[in-house]
Amino acid sequence: MTKIKPVFFLALYFFLLPPGTFAAQSTSTLAQAKSAAEAQGYVFEASRDEIVAKAKKEARLRVASTLDEAVLKAMREAFVKKYSFIDVRGQEFVSVEENQRLLLEIKAGAAKTWDVNRVYADFYEEFLPYQKKFDILGMAEQKVLQIPPVLVDPRTRNIVTTSSNINTIGYNKKLLPQEKIPQNWEDLLSPEFKGRKLSVDIRPLPFAMLVPGWGLERTVDFARRIAAQNPIWGRGQTRMISSVANGDAIAVVGSNLGAVKRAQEKDPAGVLGMKIVEPVPIRFHETYSVLNSAEHPYAGLLWIEFMVSPEGQKIFDEYWPLGASVLSSGSAQQELTRGKKLSLVDWNQLNKVDGYLKKIVEAMGFPKAQ
Repeated sequence: MTKIKPVFFLALYFFLLPPGTFAAQSTSTLAQAKSAAEAQGYVFEASRDEIVAKAKKEARLRVASTLDEAVLKAMREAFVKKYSFIDVRGQEFVSVEENQRLLLEIKAGAAKTWDVNRVYADFYEEFLPYQKKFDILGMAEQKVLQIPPVLVDPRTRNIVTTSSNINTIGYNKKLLPQEKIPQNWEDLLSPEFKGRKLSVDIRPLPFAMLVPGWGLERTVDFARRIAAQNPIWGRGQTRMISSVANGDAIAVVGSNLGAVKRAQEKDPAGVLGMKIVEPVPIRFHETYSVLNSAEHPYAGLLWIEFMVSPEGQKIFDEYWPLGASVLSSGSAQQELTRGKKLSLVDWNQLNKVDGYLKKIVEAMGFPKAQ
């Protein structure tokens, strides 16, 4: 009876509450969130039905994306199936240079075609003044938008990460025996990997992703020692992984998980191997927002919401491949990294990556033509 009494009185308390108490509290909380957001200059919609209704009136959406063509096509088709009243067009801006050019167009007011854009990590801070001040975080927290709040930048409140990217070691199984596969990053510093054995990107982003796990000093020292291994300098994941498959190098230092997986699917001989080592370098990826100049901002909100929905994340895993966010329940990356130590470039680190890169490049030295 002693154990039952507290439960009994708690049940009695809820039974005696006036009807609609919880609904009233929920409405009050929503109103407070809306008021607080608007006081800071944000746009806060208190009803998802209202967002859908406005998107229906807009009836169009134009997306500037860095998604691979196959991913973008599958995402668009699934989105249109759900929102048949929205005509969606997307365009790829794949390289750093293309995204820099898009940024310059946005700054000049010449990019009014676009509603949603990728907020590219290299120029993250420069994009911010041109993004519409939707309080996506607030609307996510209040369940107006079905977006996990952890996927929204808490500082800006209007940028959402839709994917994450893991860096691995991609290697040639014929050239690297099982017992010689690196078990940690420092194994790549052994003498057997010296002298044009490793393929290293001249934009050493994978090294910058080790900073959260190792600290800047240790990471810079590691990068310097990798450069001393006299690697083959390259650019572009697909090209570098292909060179390893062809036997031009033994391994790629920091190959993208999805790029290796895609290459393995096209590798009937099974030459390509992949090793995930700790700390696992992983970063928030494919960060999107709605532009200030958007003509169809509410359709843009639905697009971003859809990308992080279970259906959208499944498309990332299937077509990227393995590109769904590590924070998405049941994603491939979540399973692959379970129990492992991560070096995560999250919202606290994302805008610091460019600074890390500059210090790492300085330490490695600019590669010389050979």
